[in-house]
Amino acid sequence: METEARDPSVSQTFQDQKKVRNAEIVVPPNRLKTKVGTGGLDDAVLSKAQELLENNTIDFKPMALMLVDVLHEAIADAKSGATKGEEAIKAMLYPAMQLKAQGTMFHYPLISQIGEILVNFLETVPDVDKDVMDIVVHHKFAINAVLGSQIKGDGGKLGRELRDALLDACMRYYKRQKN
Repeated sequence: METEARDPSVSQTFQDQKKVRNAEIVVPPNRLKTKVGTGGLDDAVLSKAQELLENNTIDFKPMALMLVDVLHEAIADAKSGATKGEEAIKAMLYPAMQLKAQGTMFHYPLISQIGEILVNFLETVPDVDKDVMDIVVHHKFAINAVLGSQIKGDGGKLGRELRDALLDACMRYYKRQKN
């Protein structure tokens, strides 16, 4: 199975930032697997699964738009003060993580890349302020633009420019925080 190449500029942008929270998924113990035991999967099964992923025709757009709506609500709640601090960040992290995890699987790797930038950013911000909210909103706009234009693949030059602009916004935020 081919793994997705990580954009080195994403790693470089966030490498010097201290994580305030970790947006990892915790997997509980699998009792059934413990009872059955361990072992590998047959290569034919793995090949079939890879083929299904590559040829899947599920329309991701409605699912992605639903996640963007969840992000929009989280943004609105944070701006209105209905949620604050850690609760507000967690509410924004959930849809960002889902978009990051699912975009590539449904042929929208640019959505995954934008989601990755947003997740990395939200992991490193100490609290919600106007600048953080502006950056989150721009990630939401970028995802909507990709979905609206149905940009599948990495988006080529436009995709690189979009990612770079989002990373630059994050870097400007970090520089302002140091001053």
